[in-house]
Amino acid sequence: MLYAPGVVGPSGCDGKLTFTYNKFCMTNVYLVDALRTPVGKHNGILKSVRPDDMAALVLKKVVERNKIDPGLVDEVYMGCANQAGEDNRNVARMAVLLAGFPHSVPAVTVNRLCASGLEAAAIAFRAIASGEGNCYIAGGVESMTRAPFSVPKLENGFSFRQSDGLGHNFGLALSESGHEGDVPARIHGGNGGEYL
Repeated sequence: MLYAPGVVGPSGCDGKLTFTYNKFCMTNVYLVDALRTPVGKHNGILKSVRPDDMAALVLKKVVERNKIDPGLVDEVYMGCANQAGEDNRNVARMAVLLAGFPHSVPAVTVNRLCASGLEAAAIAFRAIASGEGNCYIAGGVESMTRAPFSVPKLENGFSFRQSDGLGHNFGLALSESGHEGDVPARIHGGNGGEYL
């Protein structure tokens, strides 16, 4: 711990700038449940399931199996490496809303490529251990079948909205999902602050 001169510190602190190694009171953290969807193959049986719907199903089942009021969840962390197409625009938040959690439950998508789900669990662990909250859901979501193809860099780039009507500009992810009645689908961060 750092104590600045003249600041009252723990007993025995002489008021000088000192470095003291103390035991930190960390909260014990417990992994209560683990749940996942089946693993499918590329263009297999799960090809028609959107990643946000898949994640929402897992969130619903986790709170149901453990008899937890979703409103008591401090935050949801989900890892996602792809984050293009249907699993972009904070897929964790989309999944929370699609799962029927209260709008007050925040959610964050984490990208650490192949370790994204593990990083989400580590963030939840640190939040509980440091006393920031008590109940977190952490995991990951990905659908490589439904991920858009990548193309090499273009000399002139793409237009803002593609002619096929499926551009990936802000706010379209939920409207394309057919869930536009659940949340304001065409509101993005730059225009949505006043709605919070």
